[in-house]
Amino acid sequence: MYDHIGLKVKDLAASIRFYEAALAPLGHVLGSHDDSYAGIGPPGAPALWLYAANGSKSPGTHIAFRAADHQAVKAFYQAGRQAGASDNGGPGPRPDYSPTYYAAFLIDPDGNNVEAVCP
Repeated sequence: MYDHIGLKVKDLAASIRFYEAALAPLGHVLGSHDDSYAGIGPPGAPALWLYAANGSKSPGTHIAFRAADHQAVKAFYQAGRQAGASDNGGPGPRPDYSPTYYAAFLIDPDGNNVEAVCP
């Protein structure tokens, strides 16, 4: 588990829409935000910080969010796809990671690889 992560994003509004939709099934909500940043995470404890990059390109970070169960992984994937994310690996087991690893992967609006996992 991580404490917090900050990502530079080229379109803050698009990234907020994506992360709000994709992470809602995992219990995360939009917290503190203004025109230059947004914090998303558990209610009252944002841990994913998005920062307007003002023209710079994001380096393509990987983020994995812990999901409660397989259904939450599936809901993350479906909500993210509906919000415009690209597929990077649909919900399913990943036995090459571990015998019980179940995950889905999306590419967010800035090219970051975003995962929900139920180990």
